[in-house]
Amino acid sequence: MPSRRAVDPAEFRAAVASVGPWLRGETDEVPARPQLAAAVRLSARTLEQVAPGSSVEVRVPPFVAVQCIEGPRHTRGTPPNVVETDPRTWLLLVTGLVEFDDANAGGVLTASGSRAGEISHWLPLLRVQRG
Repeated sequence: MPSRRAVDPAEFRAAVASVGPWLRGETDEVPARPQLAAAVRLSARTLEQVAPGSSVEVRVPPFVAVQCIEGPRHTRGTPPNVVETDPRTWLLLVTGLVEFDDANAGGVLTASGSRAGEISHWLPLLRVQRG
């Protein structure tokens, strides 16, 4: 698989900042799909860069799925370690507005496999202030 272009940290910060008011609950207006997609994709790709590997797959439908965390490589079928959540919950995790264990206990994400929870070590990727 060809390597992806590295995520520009400024582009990542700007994309997440653009959805910040929605994440903090300052507005009920959901960001436009392209704006939300950019924040989700850039944040997931940033995780992929800072925690390289192929032992955990992070899925944020409908926007992105990335593999991260060093360890055994998965090549076919359903990966043994998967974290899946919706775009808003993912961005709340990325920004530190929600903790991984709280999201998992609250049922807003699924973490399957013995290594899925290891992504919590890499979160948040970018802290934002609560409103």
